[in-house]
Amino acid sequence: MSDDAANSVTLRFLAAPTDVGHSGSVDAGTVLEWVDKAAYAAAVGWAKSYCVTAYVGNIHFTDPVNSGDMVEVTSTIVYTGRSSMHIHTVVSSRDPKGGPETMHSQCMVIFVAVGPDGKPIPVPQFEPSTPEEVEQRDHALARIEVREQIVNAMNAQEYTDAGTAERVTLRFMASPTDVNWGGKVHGGIVMKWIDEAAYVCASRYCGKDTVAVFSGGVRFYRPLLIGHVVEVEARLVYTGAKGMHVAVHVRSGDPKTREMNLTTYCLTVMVARDETGTSVPIPAWVPVSDEDKKLHAHARELLEIRGRAPGNRLPDHLLKAAGA
Repeated sequence: MSDDAANSVTLRFLAAPTDVGHSGSVDAGTVLEWVDKAAYAAAVGWAKSYCVTAYVGNIHFTDPVNSGDMVEVTSTIVYTGRSSMHIHTVVSSRDPKGGPETMHSQCMVIFVAVGPDGKPIPVPQFEPSTPEEVEQRDHALARIEVREQIVNAMNAQEYTDAGTAERVTLRFMASPTDVNWGGKVHGGIVMKWIDEAAYVCASRYCGKDTVAVFSGGVRFYRPLLIGHVVEVEARLVYTGAKGMHVAVHVRSGDPKTREMNLTTYCLTVMVARDETGTSVPIPAWVPVSDEDKKLHAHARELLEIRGRAPGNRLPDHLLKAAGA
């Protein structure tokens, strides 16, 4: 960890062999875990209290991080609400023996400060003092409306057993090694589970190795407790030319009961790769049931909402369909 400004934290470390996943490089789920840890450090340093992950915005995964790379994760508070902190987080890495630094991903993470009773508490207000800080704050503000539209669309969508698309559910118990600093399951661990379930679902569908290239709208609804039963359900909802859009729901509950509550939900985009690591086309998924068609339309709606965000654009296959 480096010496930083009051609103910023940088974590530096070597990517370990144990960080390497099924793809042969560091999986997206591990990168998300790093993002959550760095953003948490920035949040608690600013709020001077325990903080919880509320939302992780759109994150694109570009070049892979390899075992032995020097990794740098910088989290910077760019905007504060009453109890929330919007934290811009950038992941980059380089060969420790030398060479250029490569930025792998960046996203906005929202943490909320909570008191001993678990309820939100006020945080000190961040006031930008440089042109760069003003630009970052304005960028965060500009995305609030788009994020609310995405959250509302995701909350309004129903998922039932009437769907016919590829679907998998991983079940296990949250173990003590998953704990965060507040005694609950670490948000980064939950995102790692999401990546694993999406991988299984997408790989089963296309019959090839797959990797995440995007994760968006990661919304945390309630804490997940150590010792609870966890279900991570991943379902294919849409395919583009190469991308497989997988909706993932995380539910948990006390093993002494049958009640399972939604804790986290997001949409992950996976791509198939050949032996050289190049993304390859996948079979198009054709909706069959009414549920399939609704989920397919839902995924396209999310793409169109994200396309309206500052600096974003529609995917190429939708631009072609629109005649652009």
